[in-house]
Amino acid sequence: MTQREMALAGKISPQMKAVAAFEDIDPAVIRDGVASGRVAIPANDAHKGLNAIGIGEGLKTKVNANIGTSKDCPDADEELVKLKAAVDAGADTVMDLSTGGDLDKTRRAILAHSPIPVGTVPVYHAAIKAVQESGAVVHMTVDALFEVIEIQARDGVDFMTVHSGLTREALDRLVQQGRVMDVVSRGGAFLVDWMIYHDRENPLFEYFDRLLEIARTYDITLSLGDGLRPGSVADATDRAQIQELIILGELTQRAWEAGVQVMIEGPGHVPIHQIEANILLEKQLCQGAPFYVLGPLVTDIAPGYDHITAAIGGAVAAKAGADFLCYVTPSEHLRLPTPEDVRIGVIATRVAAHAGDIAKGIKGAIEMDRRLSEARKAQDWDEQIRLSLDPQLAQRLRKERQPIDRSTCSMCGEYCAISLVKEYLHGKAKKKKERKSP
Repeated sequence: MTQREMALAGKISPQMKAVAAFEDIDPAVIRDGVASGRVAIPANDAHKGLNAIGIGEGLKTKVNANIGTSKDCPDADEELVKLKAAVDAGADTVMDLSTGGDLDKTRRAILAHSPIPVGTVPVYHAAIKAVQESGAVVHMTVDALFEVIEIQARDGVDFMTVHSGLTREALDRLVQQGRVMDVVSRGGAFLVDWMIYHDRENPLFEYFDRLLEIARTYDITLSLGDGLRPGSVADATDRAQIQELIILGELTQRAWEAGVQVMIEGPGHVPIHQIEANILLEKQLCQGAPFYVLGPLVTDIAPGYDHITAAIGGAVAAKAGADFLCYVTPSEHLRLPTPEDVRIGVIATRVAAHAGDIAKGIKGAIEMDRRLSEARKAQDWDEQIRLSLDPQLAQRLRKERQPIDRSTCSMCGEYCAISLVKEYLHGKAKKKKERKSP
């Protein structure tokens, strides 16, 4: 039985218990969330040593890190270093987006070493295989695509991005309207080329029932991808994007009826004033299914700093109801990320997720900030560093400019506001209280 089927039958799985313990809530709440489709637990039984996590309504906002090889950088060992960097920095999931080297070997190595859920985009592998065997993406066959999906499911992949909502109708809307950036999704581009070349419907839509059969067999969570997501703030919330989202809402219902868990992927590049509307549209059209957003990036003009543009958008999105944030690194739009880029991207996105959790009233979120503030007031530097999202960086920065007075920082020193208030305001209040005592 899938997690969804167990939940609908009133059963609480070991994975549901693990998620409940992590979230510090009643396991029945998790079961009911999975049964309603508002919570997903990506957990393939073939992924050994997995620490299950829950994604969705009422839970902590989760963070994904993308790793994977490219043709220019095909070293699978480096991706294992990135995996460790992501896990150490606090990522909740990783996605293997490899397109270079031995794709099966890389994926299996990541699965073997990852204690957190692993996602993939199977059309990447199928398209690259077609290029290697027949010279072009458009020579990918439907059977070859589904063969890759089943192989990855059998290997233990926990969730898969499938661009099933990118239909001919949605593509026609994009063509009629026009865009600054056309199609920026790599998987979406593969499918667009295939659809136009063959003058056929997207096989991930046409054969969606075949996809559901595989997903149900291996309990794969389908991450219904946004192949027409905007890659420029000028293209955000256009007719093509919304048409695809409408289709994803319909496919969500079909997946749930088949006992398959679903997440919905979202944009992308979105100006800050449109983010909340995008979240509300997804929640309405997709009946509350967990929403997984890339960023969103709130401006296009910050290459090298896109982890910041994405964190700004991610905080707004999480506050509005997004459940799952895909990180963006400083290398976005520029190069394959390094392990340090991965670490920075995860931390920046965790900041955004936590800010959203405070606004959403997630259990325990604001208490984390209070504990650090209390340590700051007590000038307990070790505790401040321990409680921070990135203790490694906080420790290094403090050591680099160690103050003369170890109770303060090197910026304020003897003029530390906390020290001054502690000496005068609280000292005076204490003396006044002592004078009033009999």
